Amino acid sequence: MRKYELISPSGDFASLRAAIDAGADAIYFGLKEFSMRAFAKNFSLKDIEKINKICKEKNIKKYITLNTIIYEDEIKKIEKILKKIKNFIDAVICWDFAVIELCKKLKIPFHISTQASISNSFSANFYKKLGAERIVVARELSLEKIKKISKNIDVEAFCHGAMCVSISGRCFTSQFLFNKSANRGECLQPCRRKYRIIDEENNELVLENNRVMSAKDLCTLPFIEKMKKSGIKAFKIEGRNRSPEYVYVTTKIYRKALDKKLTEKEIESGLKELKKVYNRGFSSGFYLGLPSVNDFSSSDSGEQKEMKEYVGRIEKYWSKIEVAGVKIHKTGLKKNDKIYVIGKKTGVKKLKIEKIEKDKKEVLKAEKGDFIWIKIPNAKKGDEVYVIKKKIFNRNL
Repeated sequence: MRKYELISPSGDFASLRAAIDAGADAIYFGLKEFSMRAFAKNFSLKDIEKINKICKEKNIKKYITLNTIIYEDEIKKIEKILKKIKNFIDAVICWDFAVIELCKKLKIPFHISTQASISNSFSANFYKKLGAERIVVARELSLEKIKKISKNIDVEAFCHGAMCVSISGRCFTSQFLFNKSANRGECLQPCRRKYRIIDEENNELVLENNRVMSAKDLCTLPFIEKMKKSGIKAFKIEGRNRSPEYVYVTTKIYRKALDKKLTEKEIESGLKELKKVYNRGFSSGFYLGLPSVNDFSSSDSGEQKEMKEYVGRIEKYWSKIEVAGVKIHKTGLKKNDKIYVIGKKTGVKKLKIEKIEKDKKEVLKAEKGDFIWIKIPNAKKGDEVYVIKKKIFNRNL
């Protein structure tokens, strides 16, 4: 048994495989309804048995998120869902008292979502008496405050990923502007947009950073040892809306960090890898003190150092010799390019193209419409191929 549990996001089967391959102890996922990430791919009830089978083979825990506000006419539906998933999950992440009561009625373990804003030991004990096995503490806590709460109940906290400018993510801006409620998982992220301030006389205030509500991503790798000492038992990576390669890289880095004390060189190397996948810049959140103006992002489309472009799909695969037949649909491919291979059963693989064959001849590059052969270990027919490129930033935008 590992001392610390690492929980990774799974928005689809590719991300689920990526999380498992990278070393997650548990995955958390949502259904098409009642999830705080309604616009993620998510899963259907028909997928539950398959998810359970995949995770059971690797001894991975499964936590399902039913953490939106629940209305009166939805209670019967929630109960039906809980009855169907009861034997296939390890716990429900929730905070609406209707879901809590139904979990108790059906004897399903439950964890209290960060949406409940648990910020002190009295609140933690309240939920413990209700039967909660674990709480996900409020995002707005310092490590010192978490240390006091963790003495009473198992504590789970986010260690990496997106942060909301609103307290524990309970924002109403999207609801007011677009009639899409963040508390129902439908946030359109107006906080990530550019803003101008104009007074009644049409005078415009020039802002140094016009993304005044866009928080940077949380990254705790530089102070992960302090996180461990705070009493946190479960470390969660945010990102059910993010890509399989994001899930793989973040899980792999934090797995290593939780299993051993990293050297300064290892932390620097880990940060370098984390910066390659999608991020809005990094912040320590509230863990080490109150955020400042430096904790807001000025990013237009993320600060990641790398980006992927779709190349094509594996149409044939010879497992004995680990060679894939790839149909090039879009971007060309060259020898020595680095690629991602992503699939529902494959998860994520990152590799370098050593050799390209076309029409039984070795070539240096392939163009749109070509059918080529490249060596890819443990891939599957239907997997998608992406070329990895350095992202070019235009700071004048």
